[in-house]
Amino acid sequence: MLFNSLDFAVFLPIVFLLYWFVFNKTKTQQNLLVVVSSYLFYSWWDWRFLFLIFFSTIVDYLVGLALSKEKKEKKRKNLLLISIFVNIGFLGFFKYFNFFLDSFIESFSFFGVEFQGSPLNIILPVGISFYTFQSLSYTIDVYRNKLEPTKDFISFTAFVSFFPQLVAGPIERATNLLPQFYKKRHFDYDKAVGGVHLIIWGLFKKIVIADSCAAYVNEIFSNYETMNSISLLLGGIYFSFQMYGDFSGYSDIAIGTSRLFGIDLKKNFNYPFFSQNIAEFWRKWHISLTSWLTEYVFTPLSIYFRDYGKLGLSIAIVINFTICGVWHGANWTYIVFGFLHGLLFIPLIIRNSSFKEYNISEQKKIPSLKEILNITITFTLVMLSLIIFRANNITEAVNYLKILFSFNFDGGFQLLLIRRYTPELIILIFSFVGLEWYSREKEHPFFGRWNNLKLITILMCLLLFGAFANSTEFIYFQF
Repeated sequence: MLFNSLDFAVFLPIVFLLYWFVFNKTKTQQNLLVVVSSYLFYSWWDWRFLFLIFFSTIVDYLVGLALSKEKKEKKRKNLLLISIFVNIGFLGFFKYFNFFLDSFIESFSFFGVEFQGSPLNIILPVGISFYTFQSLSYTIDVYRNKLEPTKDFISFTAFVSFFPQLVAGPIERATNLLPQFYKKRHFDYDKAVGGVHLIIWGLFKKIVIADSCAAYVNEIFSNYETMNSISLLLGGIYFSFQMYGDFSGYSDIAIGTSRLFGIDLKKNFNYPFFSQNIAEFWRKWHISLTSWLTEYVFTPLSIYFRDYGKLGLSIAIVINFTICGVWHGANWTYIVFGFLHGLLFIPLIIRNSSFKEYNISEQKKIPSLKEILNITITFTLVMLSLIIFRANNITEAVNYLKILFSFNFDGGFQLLLIRRYTPELIILIFSFVGLEWYSREKEHPFFGRWNNLKLITILMCLLLFGAFANSTEFIYFQF
């Protein structure tokens, strides 16, 4: 069930009314409705994969209880390994089995040894990368004694399956989300209005920005061999804004929808395209995944390699971001994407600036030339890496970049014969960037002066410029 679908437009009000006017007597009633609604929401794609969520939920719930009773460290580690094996095992099988099989066969073929192997017809369950990481964080935190294990199975099931963020995040920590299911929620009008505003803003990002860019991106990447450098540059820029509008739009809708039910989710994007280096970019892009990897992957690795100084820190960060690439999917393009971002951290580590904050004050209406240069360089590096991310394979990515850097400008702007003209879309993107710039210290643009006017303008843009005919699934559903 897509957030930008008629099905969800019917589903959400029904669940909202049942939640606040029928199943509102106790927190158990509210949580049961959340569980039933979440399982119904997920089954809209394929009900057969509900058993994965339910099995993972049971395993991690029981492991949490067992950890609370077990004092011996060796047995506690074994219990944690059960949780890791189940969650990562499911993720590895459904997402990476065919990839590793093909890579294994190709690696031996390189040395002239032929192996026969047929890939399995495996369907990737929607959102498996998100809910497995979320559930796994619970058992890790219980193992570390950072969180008391819960005995409330219904609350825990609601935590794992909460439908607004079930299939594409944000990846919530149990320390933030689970306690909210321990108590009865009471309707908060201001929170609900703020949630509606976030939903509208998220839909604008998705339908107006992302889906409008997607029409061009698909055409350009499908025909890149026949296009000149400036057209391929536009393709990279359009895909960067498609990715941002699509994924941050989903996150805004998820956070806004959660607030309708009295639940607060963590912010997942914080105006990342105004970042002045790669480290700042990753502190503002897909924050929930970045923080998850920082705590459970990078921090242990940095401790392990701490005797090697900056070299050890560099090794840890490269491994961390390579895993980030692998998390995205079974394709070498994702792995290279993550590896490159790890390498981009190394100059910052050498200069001791990887943790330096560069936020530009809201009082500053126009950035300095140095800030503009830093933002431009960072965006360009991200955009080039996203070209690799978008390509079907490494060969296609390399060929795309070769043509891009051939500096062939014959033919100028090659306007594509699709619904939206290039100048119109560029104006739309510049307007979007300007609106975000002047709202960069707010959660969304509907704050401060001219609030109602801005809201009406966004709604009009949705109606006038929304690419409803080209509306697609959210990109991160495939991860």
